[in-house]
Amino acid sequence: MSLRLHTFRGGVHPPGNKETTANKEIESFRPRCDLVYPMSQHIGAPCVPLVKKGDKVLTGQKIADAEEFVSSPVLSSASGTVKDIGMRMTIPGNLELCVIIENDGLFEYGSALLPHRDFRALEPKEYVKIIREAGIVGMGGATFPTHVKLSPPPGKNIRWIIANGASASRFSTVTTD
Repeated sequence: MSLRLHTFRGGVHPPGNKETTANKEIESFRPRCDLVYPMSQHIGAPCVPLVKKGDKVLTGQKIADAEEFVSSPVLSSASGTVKDIGMRMTIPGNLELCVIIENDGLFEYGSALLPHRDFRALEPKEYVKIIREAGIVGMGGATFPTHVKLSPPPGKNIRWIIANGASASRFSTVTTD
């Protein structure tokens, strides 16, 4: 069942009003509420939960994954307990399968976020695997899985990676024959 939110042509363009925060320090924000993780957070195949109700999860733990190539796992951004797995309304107005985690406020980290061995010793395919397992996706509207961008078709090689450091983590790859 899909319940789309209604939009209108042209949109709203409010003033930026950046003056109030332009010279403020960046502060850490740690949510203290329940966290809802949709299983369809990116373009590609939706994920399947790897956890069940009552499971304890750690910050950075993979809580959902999919076998399809164009997909990216979902990782928990907090530690806590899986409170529920069920259908919830998401931002686009769709009912989606979600994992709900009761945040314990401790933000205990799991081993998935530990540093990897010397990056200079890794093969390119190992980088791609690490990027996929970290759930890294593009910051554009489609949240395209980054490991897909770094996996050119057979016979093509990535010659350049163009990173836009001013616009979050957007980057493109340029392939050659």
